Amino acid sequence: MDDNNLESTGSTGDGAADSGTLVIDPGAVLWSASEADRVGRPLLLILHGYGSHEGDLFSLAPHLPLKPVLAALRAPLPVGDGWAWFPVGMPGGLVNPSAPSASAIEAAADGVLAWLDALVVPPASVGLLGFSQGGAMALQLLRQAPDRFAFAVQLSGFVAAAPQPGDADLAERPVPVFWGRGTADPVIQADAVGRTQDWLPGHSVLTERIYEGMGHSISQGELSDIVGFLRAQYADAPADVA
Repeated sequence: MDDNNLESTGSTGDGAADSGTLVIDPGAVLWSASEADRVGRPLLLILHGYGSHEGDLFSLAPHLPLKPVLAALRAPLPVGDGWAWFPVGMPGGLVNPSAPSASAIEAAADGVLAWLDALVVPPASVGLLGFSQGGAMALQLLRQAPDRFAFAVQLSGFVAAAPQPGDADLAERPVPVFWGRGTADPVIQADAVGRTQDWLPGHSVLTERIYEGMGHSISQGELSDIVGFLRAQYADAPADVA
């Protein structure tokens, strides 16, 4: 769950359709339940970090509540041996993983929304859980379609800088957000942390946790806090399914 060896890339690779729209590969999605077992249940979308893959955060599944169906998506842009939601390259060849262009992160979120629209079994509700780039994606999805998501878990990520059409709605009707980060994270830059600290309190019902000495990763203590947050979100959902 570490985002290592960040590289500059402007390629959309296999994840881009001819129109330039980013496409989520439905064949690469990891599900925790069969299609028949998804009926009437909430959905928790799992969004991995830069250079990783759909199986990374899905490994947390045994620790998470059983009420939601889990769906771990593969990001659409190939990078090295893994995948990315948006490029980290900037003009001049500089690398800044926490300053994506507005068009790039919006296109990635549009791809996830299109994938949701195409689901054969509509979920009872949709929650979001993302790490690093996936955490940025979780907040971006809230901002682009605030009426579609019940909550977000944002781990070692950030909020993008560009204003979004859903910001006003979230300010009026904030949703629960868990934000966890470590004090020794070398990847997410201070300006992105500050931007997120400024934005979240006015646009969410915020649960913020800071972990002393934790780097760009998920600790056991943070995992326990995530599980507690998720259990609270699903407190009114149907009983756990074995």
